[in-house]
Amino acid sequence: MSKGASKYGKLGLRTSYISTVIGISLVLFMIGLVMAGILGLENVQKQAKESLQGDVFFKADINEADIKQIEQELKTWTQFSDVFFVSPERAIEEFSGNDQNAKEILAVFDGENPLPPTIGFKPKEELANKEGMASIKKELLKTYNTQIDEVNYDEASVESVNLGFKQFVFLFLAVALLLIVIAVAMINNTIRLALYSKRFTIKTMQLVGAKSSYIRRPFMLQAIAQGVISAVIGMALLVTLFFALNNWLESIEISFDLLTFIILTTALLLLGAFITLISTWFALNKYLRMKLDDLY
Repeated sequence: MSKGASKYGKLGLRTSYISTVIGISLVLFMIGLVMAGILGLENVQKQAKESLQGDVFFKADINEADIKQIEQELKTWTQFSDVFFVSPERAIEEFSGNDQNAKEILAVFDGENPLPPTIGFKPKEELANKEGMASIKKELLKTYNTQIDEVNYDEASVESVNLGFKQFVFLFLAVALLLIVIAVAMINNTIRLALYSKRFTIKTMQLVGAKSSYIRRPFMLQAIAQGVISAVIGMALLVTLFFALNNWLESIEISFDLLTFIILTTALLLLGAFITLISTWFALNKYLRMKLDDLY
């Protein structure tokens, strides 16, 4: 009879441990999903900012060879992620959208291409804003004041890219903060329920003279182990979700580099261990302070 009770007791403890790990894993998975969204949004923002384009127009007496020389000089500037020469043929193709429209435009001008050769540039991410683009324009006009006629870029696009992503970042941060608060509450409640079944063991150890630090040690180590295992499971679920979405959604590719993977994994490991450690600490203190009669 005692063997059967012991067997069922161990089974109950094992089930409680597994359910606690699963609960924490799901919470960490949701937090990881939001964190991945934030990190992914930063990559998208970087690509969007560096895709902004400006055009440098030259005075009528500047020939194509001089423009290409200026192109090579601008490629050495640290403000640009890309600098490229735009020939009149390429310019009219981009302006018209297709060959048929280009031919119609050339026919209007009796075969003469009305568009001059220009230089296109894309700014570095940190300069893809209103102030940065203005400083680039000022520097170009100052350096090549006798050759450049105008520096043009879409100010509305620059403003909308920065403003739009700021709103998304604030939204993601608000959701992440809300999830962390919910996670702490859920994990704390899960651990309290798990420790509730061990309250008599805790009190027995205390009654026979064990110090609080001695009683806490195995529970704290177990809490760290639970947090780490839960973080690993949560990260595995996250990676599985990304691979599944990449296979199911042909039009969307979800990917993250090694640095993003390391940041996500480290953050989930630290968060999982920290939350379980803090929750276990406070739950243990509650039962250590309780009187024996209050345990029933």
